[in-house]
Amino acid sequence: MSNLKIILPILALFTITQCAPSSANPSNSNEKTFIVGAETADCTGIVRMKCLQIKENASENWSNFYSNIEGFSYEPGYEYVLKVKTENIPNPPADGSSIKYILIKQISKTKK
Repeated sequence: MSNLKIILPILALFTITQCAPSSANPSNSNEKTFIVGAETADCTGIVRMKCLQIKENASENWSNFYSNIEGFSYEPGYEYVLKVKTENIPNPPADGSSIKYILIKQISKTKK
């Protein structure tokens, strides 16, 4: 009987923690929506280059995006809305980003 008094609370705790709502799982916390501008801009990282112009909200100002988005093919003259996934790079190069961007879905492509 005393074993049952120990096992039941442990079993109950295990069951409760395994039945947590899916919103408690931050699996989508690494997803972002980017608005990509119709034109690139001159920018300087390690060298002079052309940067995509991005923002996460329509009300924000455009900012230089120094990385690339894996799976995305940019075409000048179009504004895009993209859903991207971010992944941390465990051992990033000294001259590169510690975040990798991967296209999940192109939501829209609008001629500007």
